[in-house]
Amino acid sequence: MTTPPETIADAQDAVDRWINQWEEGYFSPLSNLARLTEEVGELARLINERHGDKPPSGDAVSSTIEEELGDILFVVITLANSLDVDLGRALQGVLEKYDLRDAHRFTRRS
Repeated sequence: MTTPPETIADAQDAVDRWINQWEEGYFSPLSNLARLTEEVGELARLINERHGDKPPSGDAVSSTIEEELGDILFVVITLANSLDVDLGRALQGVLEKYDLRDAHRFTRRS
């Protein structure tokens, strides 16, 4: 078993190494977007079954929220790599944007 990546950059490198071991390489961004949509749908179904009003179907394959989030993370990293997006920089930009936008909307914990 390998240890989890420590940084977002490490995760992007790990996914890149894994994908580049295969001759086919990266799927197109549109194919990865479709995969991401499928994975988010699987997470939505699972959360609805466990925390919502929908009872589990008898033929559903059991998975965990952790597994589904891992699938989503993998596809997001794959999509970012294929489009040359630095997810660490992207996340930092979003946090700065939210900090400015929400500075007066919420009460900070002391």
